[in-house]
Amino acid sequence: MEIIDRRKALGIPPLWRLAFRPFFLAGSLFALLAVPLWVAAWAGAWHGWQPAGGWLAWHRHEMLFGFAMAIVAGFLLTAVQTWTGRPSISGQRLMLLALLWLAARLGWLFGLPIALLTVLELGFMLTLAGLMGRMLRAVRQKRNYPIVAVLLLMTAADAEVMAGLFRGDDSLQRQGVLAGLWLVAALMGLIGGRVIPFFTQRGLGRQEMVKPVVWLDIALLVGTGLVAVLHAAGLALSPNPLLGLLFLAIGGGHLWRLLRWYDAGIRGVPLLWSLHLAMLWLVVACVGLALWHFGLLAASSPSLHALTVGSMGGLILAMIARVTLGHTGRPLELPAGVRWAFVLFNLGAVARVFLVPVWPLAGLWLAATCWSLALALYAWRYAPMLTRARVDGHPG
Repeated sequence: MEIIDRRKALGIPPLWRLAFRPFFLAGSLFALLAVPLWVAAWAGAWHGWQPAGGWLAWHRHEMLFGFAMAIVAGFLLTAVQTWTGRPSISGQRLMLLALLWLAARLGWLFGLPIALLTVLELGFMLTLAGLMGRMLRAVRQKRNYPIVAVLLLMTAADAEVMAGLFRGDDSLQRQGVLAGLWLVAALMGLIGGRVIPFFTQRGLGRQEMVKPVVWLDIALLVGTGLVAVLHAAGLALSPNPLLGLLFLAIGGGHLWRLLRWYDAGIRGVPLLWSLHLAMLWLVVACVGLALWHFGLLAASSPSLHALTVGSMGGLILAMIARVTLGHTGRPLELPAGVRWAFVLFNLGAVARVFLVPVWPLAGLWLAATCWSLALALYAWRYAPMLTRARVDGHPG
């Protein structure tokens, strides 16, 4: 049976053998084009063209539910095979899932009727949650059930956005996007808390991995989930000192974890410092939002972009760079020039968070240029890996 399964697996075109391949490639290409497209629209370049809900609604939704969820899908549907010991989605089924994701992206961009767009959008989210839930349930792996819960809550947040789009209610759309954003932050904290100490220990050849503080991990998950629920309910859109304390506590918890994980050796390993720096941006976002809720900052947008660009985007780039190497049978050594992608990405985050409030247009273009160049470097170096068979001859 193993020989038959192996032959069957090797008969699938490499791009469709595991979910990380199409989703990492499509997600990175989509994001490197979408950000400059949005900045050009913000600068007034597209007068006669409006996506569903307008350009602002498109940008808010697509960078989260389009780009980030593509990477989440690729990562989880690949990792679940390792977690459960069961084959994950591949071949025609994987192709159909990727086409569903692409149809939803094109539907938003070219303004499909809202009813059809909703079916495409929520269909992708529900299918992803269902696939994960079925594979985990088959082996009763309760430890990872919270991931399915987060995916279902993400689907609910997306449904809130779609309801806002249908009603023409921008506030409702914003509530759904912010709720979804903090759910992704919860997922980042959950997955990051597992893999970053492990990657650090393995990458530096240390004998022992830093053990998790279980109550802290649970508290961060619950606290970040609470932030998502409050945003979904519209209760976190205006300054509130109590929420400031909550954000301060979440930021402090993540900072404590980073200090525990820190090892001076990471400074010479881009695959490691990029992960740690991405989580540091999450601390910056939480502290900035705490200051906004305390009335000490005039706007929340820079802090939110510390989360979206610096932390979420930075963690995505660092993770897909490492995961692609490992799952294509290559040593964990960055291709030439890719370390500059990490540098560019973080420079872009600095521009978006700190320069845009002072020089809006110049800061946005600088941030967008750094973002797109970083993702273009990834696509250039990694597309051949994602579209070709593993170098060690194994399936996957």
